[in-house]
Amino acid sequence: MKITVIGTGYVGLVSGTCLADVGNDVLCLDVDAAKIRILKDGGIPIYEPGLEAMVKKNVAAGRLRFTTDIEEAVAHGVLQFIAVGTPPDEDGSADLQYVVAAARNVGKHMSGYKVVVDKSTVPVGTADKVRAAIAEELQKRGAAIDYSVVSNPEFLKEGAAVDDFMKPDRIVVGAEDARAIELMRELYAPFQRNHERLIVMDVKSAELTKYAANAMLATRISFMNELANLAEKLGADIELVRKGIGSDPRIGFHFLYPGVGYGGSCFPKDVQALIRTAADAGQHLQVLQAVEDANEAQKSVLTQKIVKRLGENLAGKTIALWGLAFKPNTDDMREAPSRVLIADLLARGATIQAYDPVATHEAQRVFGDEPRIRFAAAPMDALQGADILAIVTEWKEFRAPDFDAIKAALKTPVIFDGRNLYDPATPRKAGLEYFAIGRQ
Repeated sequence: MKITVIGTGYVGLVSGTCLADVGNDVLCLDVDAAKIRILKDGGIPIYEPGLEAMVKKNVAAGRLRFTTDIEEAVAHGVLQFIAVGTPPDEDGSADLQYVVAAARNVGKHMSGYKVVVDKSTVPVGTADKVRAAIAEELQKRGAAIDYSVVSNPEFLKEGAAVDDFMKPDRIVVGAEDARAIELMRELYAPFQRNHERLIVMDVKSAELTKYAANAMLATRISFMNELANLAEKLGADIELVRKGIGSDPRIGFHFLYPGVGYGGSCFPKDVQALIRTAADAGQHLQVLQAVEDANEAQKSVLTQKIVKRLGENLAGKTIALWGLAFKPNTDDMREAPSRVLIADLLARGATIQAYDPVATHEAQRVFGDEPRIRFAAAPMDALQGADILAIVTEWKEFRAPDFDAIKAALKTPVIFDGRNLYDPATPRKAGLEYFAIGRQ
């Protein structure tokens, strides 16, 4: 099948590459010439395990190409995937200007039947806006050309996106005409050979499904974080509580790990957008507003622990920081808890020595030339001359450190663990003070 993917960000590049990998002819469009130049030169503008090699393989095979030419891109694919950004607007709603602009470009240049697929995470009712934008452009041209608009939300986890696309647990398709549904079934047939994973529903239900999924996961995280804070006050251990409730098959263990809050490009934006969508419909989502409020508060929990131990004035103190990305296996720092912690520590006069396996370059872009932030090349390098260690991201390489070496390197042998990586007895046996989330 000939497929056009509009947008070569996280969703677009992963989707386009995986669709090419099963034999489709994919052309990826982006108006960012610098991004297309990187892709044509054999690089990728994001970090995602396994993606770079897959891009190179499919480019070499001639199944995956990149362009900035809008007219060429619209002409290429019967299927036109819109995978552009939907950043939060000032009121928390999703900004649809790029989605609508992409739809208008399809309407301006299409010469035959197209299925326009909303792959971006968009509010309920966006397909109507896309349909109207295309119709308006066709009317300007005096053209009568058939087209369909489909909602096909992505369910990709950063750090495991390639596997998620190639081995999906479900494929949601929101469509209301048989021709478009048949094309979507044909497209996704290679990804569901074992059993049927494709769920067809109306467009608005598909749009809501994506927001509902992320909101549910965010709710579990905020609930566990609030429970962890309570466990500390009551003298309970949240890790034991997690095992106790996770053993119930109605609850399960997924997304029950307390920490310093969720971040990234999805959960914060989608929770806010769903709250706004509900408000526009005259409904106040009380639970989801509490999820959002709890998460914002949780991002300051590690700061509070550090201040309680070292004092409010951190001038002259050097804080070693392990982890900058919002989660492991990505360089994404959007809404990352590390950004809140670093801002809090800098405001109190501290100096930061940070290490992250892949997000250093992104952190340098985020923080610019801030003189009180230094980036280390290895975990132990970050500890040299530091007073304490704070852990913000649960990278695998942090899971089994040399605690004796950590104690020897730190001026004040204290670890503040925002991800509960260790059994508290282990660092304490090495002579370290250890403060985690919801543990004694």
